[in-house]
Amino acid sequence: MFFKYFNFFIDSWVNAWATFGVQMHKTSLNIILPVGISFYTFQTLSYTIDIYRGKLKPSKNFIAFATFVAFFPQLVAGPIERATNLLPQFYKKKKFNLSQAIDGIHLMLWGLFKKIVIADSCATYVNAIFNTYESASSLTLLLGAFYFAFQIYGDFSGYSDIAIGVAKLFNFDLMTNFKKPYFSRDIAEFWRRWHISLSTWFRDYLYIPLGGSRGSKLNQFRNVAIIFLVSGFWHGANWTFVVWGALHALFFMPLLFLNKNRKNVGPIASGKLMPSFKEGINMMTTFLIVCLAWIFFRADNIAMAYNYCKNMFIKMSFDIPYLSMDRYSIEMLPLIFVLLLFEWFHREKEHPFTGNYKTIKILFIIVLMLVFGVYSNHQDFIYFQF
Repeated sequence: MFFKYFNFFIDSWVNAWATFGVQMHKTSLNIILPVGISFYTFQTLSYTIDIYRGKLKPSKNFIAFATFVAFFPQLVAGPIERATNLLPQFYKKKKFNLSQAIDGIHLMLWGLFKKIVIADSCATYVNAIFNTYESASSLTLLLGAFYFAFQIYGDFSGYSDIAIGVAKLFNFDLMTNFKKPYFSRDIAEFWRRWHISLSTWFRDYLYIPLGGSRGSKLNQFRNVAIIFLVSGFWHGANWTFVVWGALHALFFMPLLFLNKNRKNVGPIASGKLMPSFKEGINMMTTFLIVCLAWIFFRADNIAMAYNYCKNMFIKMSFDIPYLSMDRYSIEMLPLIFVLLLFEWFHREKEHPFTGNYKTIKILFIIVLMLVFGVYSNHQDFIYFQF
């Protein structure tokens, strides 16, 4: 982690002095970091901490431990597994389980759809909009933030589904990392559904040791602020990630103050076709503030994020954007609608290939993958950089 953040701190130190007219010579490191360093660092940290706390006995099987650290399906982008869940699975003799393998293939298919059809297609528009944000209209910038929200969701949750599915082929169970986060009714619920392996890691190994929700409100606010700031900083050596974390802390504070951060724990509209009017408004409001924070996550620097947000609110023109790829960016909306439709009607399931019309749903998704896989601008997984 030293090598990941050394240059960032050096650059920040030099730039801070430069604002006062003091020029300093800097020394930087030119090191290529291994893919997924943040993920297996946290995974091994949890192993060490659990042993220290007496929750886990040290492994005497080096091969089992090494495989736990470098388990290939989730090595580079999670989920961040706990030794208490994954390590014991390497001690057991594995047998092929057909139903488990079929379920894994279904998860992999759904993950590939989210990556190829949703994330990579959105990336084409997101890159074009963020690269020309200075001259773009308000609607264009709004669509850019909207499309990035689904790009990062399709990209990251798609990888997690593929990883969990591949593990199932070998009869291993990995923890669920996403539970339809864009159907959340408040920001606290969003973080119980987004990147669950990371949010629960911070809860168990940082938030609770700091005091958690015990003590005064001031202490609770402090603990929440630390969690979100560290979470932002974990994502990368850039102040944009810190601001992204700070925004989520700011969104979370009113819920904590009113003791409503545990209000929405079950799935939305459970047992019903549609949410109530209030639930729908809360869901859309939560999604909008999440999109606002995503702008800072996607921007190259703070100035770019600030100007992007400013232009989005002051350039009050709502023409349909015509981008450089000779297609209207509005064409992406039906694909996102398909994703939301599948997830809404299966929001309490791990994937949509269950229940009635299973074969039809699978064939429909495969056709979309074949059609849009040809035209998508294939991108590396976003979380490979973390």
